[in-house]
Amino acid sequence: MNVERWQSLLEGMIEAVWLVDPLTLRIVAANRAATSMLDMDPGKLVGKAVTELATTPEDMFFWQDVAAGLDDHIFSETLLLLKDGRTIPVERRVSQVRLSKEIVVYQVAISNRTEQRRVEQELENLLAELRATLDSTADGILVTDTDGGVRGYNQRFAELWDIPPELMTRKDDAATHEWMTRNVLNSAEYESRIRTIANSALTETRDVVTLRSGRILERVSMPQLARGRPTGRVYSFRDITEQLANESRLQLAAEVFESSLDAICVADPQGMIAAANPSFERLTGLSADEIKGQELWKMIRSKESSLSGQDFLKVLAHSNSWEGEACYLPPSGDEVPVLVSLVRVVSQAQKTLHYIAFLKDIAEKLAATKRIEELAYSDSLTGLPNRALLHERIDFSLGLCDREHKSCAIVFIDLDHFKKINDSLGHVFGDQVLVAVAKRLRSCLRQSDTAARTGGDEFVLLLHDTDALGAEAMVNRVLQRVCEPVVLGDLALTITGSIGIAVYPFDGVTRDELIKNADTAMYQVKERGRFNYRFYQRQMNVDSLSHIKLDSAMRAALAQGDFLLRYQPQIDLGSGRIIGAEALLRWHSKELGDISPAQFIPVAEETGFIIALGQWVLSEAVAQAARWQAAGIDLVVAINVSALQFQSSTFIDSVGAALGQAGLEPCRLELELTESILIHDINETLTRLQALAQLGVSLSIDDFGTGYSSLTYLKRFPVQKLKIDRSFVNGLPDDESDLAIARAIIQLGLALHLRVIAEGVETERQMNCLQEMGCHEYQGYFFAAALDSQDLEAMLGEENQNPQSGPGRV
Repeated sequence: MNVERWQSLLEGMIEAVWLVDPLTLRIVAANRAATSMLDMDPGKLVGKAVTELATTPEDMFFWQDVAAGLDDHIFSETLLLLKDGRTIPVERRVSQVRLSKEIVVYQVAISNRTEQRRVEQELENLLAELRATLDSTADGILVTDTDGGVRGYNQRFAELWDIPPELMTRKDDAATHEWMTRNVLNSAEYESRIRTIANSALTETRDVVTLRSGRILERVSMPQLARGRPTGRVYSFRDITEQLANESRLQLAAEVFESSLDAICVADPQGMIAAANPSFERLTGLSADEIKGQELWKMIRSKESSLSGQDFLKVLAHSNSWEGEACYLPPSGDEVPVLVSLVRVVSQAQKTLHYIAFLKDIAEKLAATKRIEELAYSDSLTGLPNRALLHERIDFSLGLCDREHKSCAIVFIDLDHFKKINDSLGHVFGDQVLVAVAKRLRSCLRQSDTAARTGGDEFVLLLHDTDALGAEAMVNRVLQRVCEPVVLGDLALTITGSIGIAVYPFDGVTRDELIKNADTAMYQVKERGRFNYRFYQRQMNVDSLSHIKLDSAMRAALAQGDFLLRYQPQIDLGSGRIIGAEALLRWHSKELGDISPAQFIPVAEETGFIIALGQWVLSEAVAQAARWQAAGIDLVVAINVSALQFQSSTFIDSVGAALGQAGLEPCRLELELTESILIHDINETLTRLQALAQLGVSLSIDDFGTGYSSLTYLKRFPVQKLKIDRSFVNGLPDDESDLAIARAIIQLGLALHLRVIAEGVETERQMNCLQEMGCHEYQGYFFAAALDSQDLEAMLGEENQNPQSGPGRV
């Protein structure tokens, strides 16, 4: 590439310039400024690859970007490598230049920044020296602009005004000024004076500021000028607290001394009090004459650093001041907590002239702080630690156990049926029960353990430094103590609890894991009958996750129409004809396949989804029954009703609405209710049953014999049918117990003029046995499994053409 004719143009440039071949990235031309900067002969520079002058990996990437044509104009800072191995800082600008129609090069203009960097470094050093000078001065310095904005201050200023570290790092001007205003004795006067100074831009001022800490500062302010114009103000603060006894400050000191809200006294070099202000008299309850001559060191004692008596003299001899919380020791009565500032005033020869003590009564402040901590970290009802404090202690215990390779346990306790106590006896009695339980839990624990109430009737125990055996022993004690009767007036209540246990580190290594896993174990106890305990097992989380997935899949299936109904025929044992059909819910998932109702119904009941699912079954079954009714098929359709669905406030209205919308005669719908539904809140249940009976629907008791029905209630309920549970049918006719129970249910039904139907009939012997005992109806695989509506209609048509002679299928 011939670029010699451009050399003269390059030489005319002040900056160092290279021309670089865009394909090879080699220097094809350079001016004298470039060779001089690199201290390199022109012959050696021309032809050199620019990457050979690179000093960093980033520079290699830079030239790759240039070669790739990512930009026509690139400006950057970098280091260039000299021939002796040294580097120099430069600014570099790369531009694409077309020298002719065929020739395109990169023009690299380079400026040496070595001198600029040297000047910048000198400026930084100068600023550092200035900062060091400001920080080394004994005065506090504050610099503001003309609007009062903080431009800077030294460390001594922050110390004098006790500026918090977080405020120093935040650099919040308004917050800094607010802090200063709050920490002077007379805030209104201070603000007024600051406004006056700000309005007098060229005025020098000198005055005194008294801080609430007892420190007295001399404030000098001077205008900061640039070219004769004010650009800000410099404030210097000098601590003159130690100079109270100086004659030049005597009048000012006397005014401060008398008017201060803090209790102040002055003692001689031996520590004997020579003078005290009115606030000191009020604090001690003594007159000025009684105070004079008393030894200052006998009146205060530090709890923080265990200082008392002559100990203060040793500290003040070393540092000239001491601040901290202490106790004032009156001649009689209780100690008074005070905030104390002690100052040793010395002469130029460093001899002690006086001791000055500033005392502030902080009894109310400490009491308020203690109360705030109690409210923040304890349960207001039981006095036990609350969730926040429990979490702190668990984290602390886990840290210790981790370092010392020990274990601990989290115990989750939930009282059984506590809601019934609140609902029946009221929250006052419920609160008394919780207080009693809290006391019993405390009595079971060691000093290193923690019992906390985390909400409602839930308690959590932290058992520090214990293993599974120790946790089990402790939980057995807790169960024994908790279940002792709680006497409330004339009532004696027996309380039980369900308990889950998680052990660190086997069941989790974090606080949240352990609490969650103990809670999971507790719910396993609830599901298995309550009033017991159980250790966490990993399978519990798998089961919980499975329930969550199943619940999500159920909701999607209902929305997508994946549920369907099958109908199991119900047979009259006398005629052998089909007189009814039980609608049974079935679910075929495209992803999970056929899912048994025994799997998804309990999950639906647990999550409350059973209400929506039951409403769908009601609507579908009633609609199908209405179609059979319109076709002249005489059939009663039975559906199961869950407890949650029955107790829903809209259930009765939804039954009536379904019947009306489909046009179904109410007598063709039968609702099957379990015994557990009927014994819950008898009066409310009776009201609901009567309302359903008024609609005209039939009512039957499902799984009869497995619950705890009272015959008195059974007589009052408007039901028409009892259904013998399949568990009593399985053993017929050979099992004597099943035979006795089935016979008793049938005889009970006959006595109460109720029809009796048996479910789960699978053999002819079972059917014959039931028929001999007087049972009215049956259903089961012996006759038919659950069928779709078309198959059931075909079976009914076949029955009409070929009437059977007996109750079984031919």
